[in-house]
Amino acid sequence: MNLLLDTQALLWFVLDDPRLSGRARESIVATDGLIFVSPASLWEIAIKISLGKYALPAPFAAFWDDQLLTNNFTLLSISMSHTARVVDLPFHHRDPFDRLIIAQSLVEGTPVASSDEMFDRYGVKRVW
Repeated sequence: MNLLLDTQALLWFVLDDPRLSGRARESIVATDGLIFVSPASLWEIAIKISLGKYALPAPFAAFWDDQLLTNNFTLLSISMSHTARVVDLPFHHRDPFDRLIIAQSLVEGTPVASSDEMFDRYGVKRVW
């Protein structure tokens, strides 16, 4: 099964944060498919770092290059079909990063590791 990580799940996994559910952690570790990371998550993290709301234990680019490689994560490019799907999404969720991740999940038919129950309102298969 392929799996797309939302921003929190991504951060909590790579930082070994106990807030990541056991089911989500096991799904990330045990999957026989691809683990996708959206550029939207990296963009969101970069913005939070620039605002002083978050810090990483290493410089941004080096940290994520290492994490993608170490964890065998695949960066899921943002395609026209992903952005076009955002146009049709109802506004259950206002967060633009999450809306793009939801659209990517729907277009790719890939479940999302996320604690955000709002994703359920879009028909996304959520692993948590």
